Amino acid sequence: MNKHEAPIAIASLHTATRHDSGPKHVSGTAEYIDDMIEPEGTVHAYLALSSRAHAEIVSVDLAAAKAAPGVLGILTAEDIPGENDVSPSHKHDEPVFAEGKVQFWGQPLFAVVAETRDQARRAAHLAKVEYRDLPHALDVRAAQAAGGTLVTEPLKLERGDVAAGLAGAKNRVKGSIAIGGQDHFYLEGQIAMAVPGEDEDVTVYASTQHPSEVQLMVAAVLGIRHHAVTVNVRRMGGGFGGKETQGNLFAAVAALAAKKWNRACKIRPDRDDDMTATGKRHDFVVDYDVGYDDSGKIAAVDAVYGARAGFSSDLSGPVTDRALFHADNAYWYPAVRVRSEPLYTNTVSNTAFRGFGGPQGMMAAERWVEDIAYALGKDPLDVRKANFYGTDTDNVTPYHQVVEDNIVHRVVDELEASADYQARRAAILKYNAGSAILKKGIALTPVKFGISFTATWYNQAGALVHVYKDGSIHLSHGGTEMGQGLHIKVAQVLADAFGVGLDVVKIMATSTGKVPNTSATAASSGSDLNGMAAWDAARQIKARLVRHAARLHQVSEAEVEWVQGGIQAGPKFVPFAELVASAYLNRVQLSAAGFYETPKIHWDRATGRGHPFYYFAYGASVSEVTIDTLTGEYVVDRVDILHDVGRSLNPAVDIGQIEGGFIQGMGWLTSEELVWDDKGQLRTKAPSTYKIPLASDVPPVFNVRIAEWSVNKEPTIGRSKAVGEPPLMLAMSVVEALSMAVASVADYAIAPRLDTPVTPERVLMGVERMKREARG
Repeated sequence: MNKHEAPIAIASLHTATRHDSGPKHVSGTAEYIDDMIEPEGTVHAYLALSSRAHAEIVSVDLAAAKAAPGVLGILTAEDIPGENDVSPSHKHDEPVFAEGKVQFWGQPLFAVVAETRDQARRAAHLAKVEYRDLPHALDVRAAQAAGGTLVTEPLKLERGDVAAGLAGAKNRVKGSIAIGGQDHFYLEGQIAMAVPGEDEDVTVYASTQHPSEVQLMVAAVLGIRHHAVTVNVRRMGGGFGGKETQGNLFAAVAALAAKKWNRACKIRPDRDDDMTATGKRHDFVVDYDVGYDDSGKIAAVDAVYGARAGFSSDLSGPVTDRALFHADNAYWYPAVRVRSEPLYTNTVSNTAFRGFGGPQGMMAAERWVEDIAYALGKDPLDVRKANFYGTDTDNVTPYHQVVEDNIVHRVVDELEASADYQARRAAILKYNAGSAILKKGIALTPVKFGISFTATWYNQAGALVHVYKDGSIHLSHGGTEMGQGLHIKVAQVLADAFGVGLDVVKIMATSTGKVPNTSATAASSGSDLNGMAAWDAARQIKARLVRHAARLHQVSEAEVEWVQGGIQAGPKFVPFAELVASAYLNRVQLSAAGFYETPKIHWDRATGRGHPFYYFAYGASVSEVTIDTLTGEYVVDRVDILHDVGRSLNPAVDIGQIEGGFIQGMGWLTSEELVWDDKGQLRTKAPSTYKIPLASDVPPVFNVRIAEWSVNKEPTIGRSKAVGEPPLMLAMSVVEALSMAVASVADYAIAPRLDTPVTPERVLMGVERMKREARG
């Protein structure tokens, strides 16, 4: 057969391909942990939570709980054979069960284990606990007023002479912005099931983004070695960072019960208990002092980022670090000093959330850009453009990394033109001048987001690939699927590498028994890391197959070429399945463990200098809104997005991620409000009191495009770029558009300074403030 007649047409990489679990999601056949067939004799655990924000535990009477129907027993701190700690930062500050005192309302006290979940849940409420109250601080300002105790070491990034820059600036603005937190509100709540094995062994089915950390925590709590714990994850019903560390507790409790009673154990809290006991996106208060000239060009920035960390360290150190890493967004500051304050508060320990502090850092940057624009009477877009990073100069970040791949100018210019921004803004100014009640706003905001874990050692991944003698392929890698399409992308990489169809590749559950020492699926790095690890495994197997084919068909290795559907060995085309079958008969190894480590990155936290990001992803969005000045109600009328994903591995998945990220970001910045009462109890802990965006909140005009011309300058998998986190920050344009609409009440002469979330109440209060200040 002629060389050019042989290959079959198979398109896998860089093509729009449906999510591998899409049909199962739609039909309800996708298996989650609560769908799994429970082993005979499975028991159920339920947590009892504290009802004080900060108090000494005087006494605990468990008699009624122990005597309740179906109860096998109760797990307390005394039942833990290993360490009573599930702190991901290893500071031993996050106990499984409280001992001696509680530090937030909702802290786990003990777990009831019963024959059914309902019995365990009911019994958990029967214990009698006496407390001696202690003083509590619930938010950033209260924590600062109480002395500013920190849960971990703060960070300072500094470059240039800030004092001189501020003193020499013609204009100066000081202010603060309160940026609200956010609950992850995953569709599948926290859940784990543990099955005991012989000796010390235990298998844990966990809804987690970090199987290896669950393995570590379960082993530490049980007092055993890591090799005795196997953690399996097929899929999660959403994660968004909420299952990076927060699943540790539930897995540990299930494993404790499983080993104590030698029966499988499952734990699944109700939604209100889940929201009460698990960490959120950090809310921040950022205080800033910025100097600038009459053109709006920033001379110096000095800012402090206070964050409600909660009662323990969790990931508050790296989250607040990353907020500082994104204090610049897309802007060059000639002189800059930014400092973090991860503050101890008597609230649940806050944790990772999509963007991991970056969104809060960016939101503060957009606030002082907005302040400058309104002070100078300029379109905020002009101020943004005046401060964009350069390409050859003005391109060093506050952490001293040179920005080498800046495309923000092209992205913004293209979107400004395609969204008809200038004409629409002019029309809105005219509309507002003639409309007394309804006011409109429009804004275009950029995004520059660094990609890589700032904890350098996490920038590694493994994969295990088996090719069976019938030509079918088994794929295991260290990443976890939470609906974002990671598995289908890695499967596309493997299918493309071998030149076979996707139907040949079987996606397996993530397991610590197959790929050890995995990094969390976080930091938007899942496809980058695991795709490259799978490609490395394929490379090894392909090299062996080339040597085999050259021997078998008596040609040189240079004459063996991989083509779609198999190989071309000189003049002969050999289908993949036939090639593999002959390799097996000739004792060729058809399995490989792949590995990848991200190159070029390094970070020295002590000096605040380094190259923590492999590359940057860019994007921009235009949002148009209409507000009712009598009620504060508003609608988002139209959104246009242009986003950079490099050369997309799967445009269908990537566009879905951009759309979903934007809407989730819009929810964070407009409607998702977390409210604690003065006693420290979370009051927004269910769909009835916590408003995530609905389908009806999606803008009626929603134009999303990928920058198809972009190709990652770094040799990532397929020259693609990460897409998980960066799109969330595109929603900042909604806040800025709302700000413009509010500012129109005072003829755009006063900076609106809306805190987030920008709820209708905040819009109304902003309108009223504009009216008061305009009157003088």
